[in-house]
Amino acid sequence: KPGQSRIVVLQEKTSGIGGAYCICDMRLDGGPMGRLKPGTYVYSDRPAGRHELVAGETLFPGETKRDIATESGRTYFFLTKTSDRHNSVTGMALAGGLTGAVVASVVTSGSDNPGPVDFFLLDETSARTTIAELQLAE
Repeated sequence: KPGQSRIVVLQEKTSGIGGAYCICDMRLDGGPMGRLKPGTYVYSDRPAGRHELVAGETLFPGETKRDIATESGRTYFFLTKTSDRHNSVTGMALAGGLTGAVVASVVTSGSDNPGPVDFFLLDETSARTTIAELQLAE
């Protein structure tokens, strides 16, 4: 639509180290986009301009935020991969249970990205190839 841009967020079937993945609740400008799971994508159409993309995971102590500026008529594709912090907290939870997760959360609290994923901007050709293998999240 005139004056609109599209923001698409996708997650490959496996993401991160050792197939680590995140089931993230995605928000755009404070409103829900959907729940992103491995092998899915979510999207939202918004007026061109500045926006805030946020990913959060239930029981994960932090959110990933990215400010973006969009132009009318363009589609922006973001690939998510689990963050280093997510991988550390998850690994420690597997090794040490709840205590391990709490210790890892404290130790990694000063990370550059406090959230569960990193966002990577994809070019349209790569994104369309990747998204052809994914499903729209419910």
